[in-house]
Amino acid sequence: MVHWTAEERRAIASTWDKIDVETIGHQTIVRLLIVYPWTQRYFSSFGNLSSSSAIMGNPKVKSHGKTVLTALGDAVNNLDNIKETYSKLSELHSEKLHVDPENFKAKTLIVVLAGHFGAEFTAEIQAAWQKLLAVAISALSRQYY
Repeated sequence: MVHWTAEERRAIASTWDKIDVETIGHQTIVRLLIVYPWTQRYFSSFGNLSSSSAIMGNPKVKSHGKTVLTALGDAVNNLDNIKETYSKLSELHSEKLHVDPENFKAKTLIVVLAGHFGAEFTAEIQAAWQKLLAVAISALSRQYY
């Protein structure tokens, strides 16, 4: 079980309360698909991903970003039980979607949060979020091993 300090819990919760899942989710997936173009192979059903502008304007990318951030909200709301919270997602990504778990490790959300919150996204808040993402990624990857 992961130990969360009171400060980490506050840092995650206070940031989460200010996140617009649609906007931040969209920016995160756009950045993923542009910075790590090989990830596009998992989104062939999304249609045109041939350029940055096509990715940014793609409604399926926007929708998936919201889905991803909504799922992250489940982790935020279940910090003490993320593995169980993500058990079905892990199975889906492993058994049906066959997503290489290395792709979960992209730091695009951290970059988006830092850009969105600026100086308010302190090193301490970043550390709490990186810990959260590491735990979530571990839970998502659990079915693979």
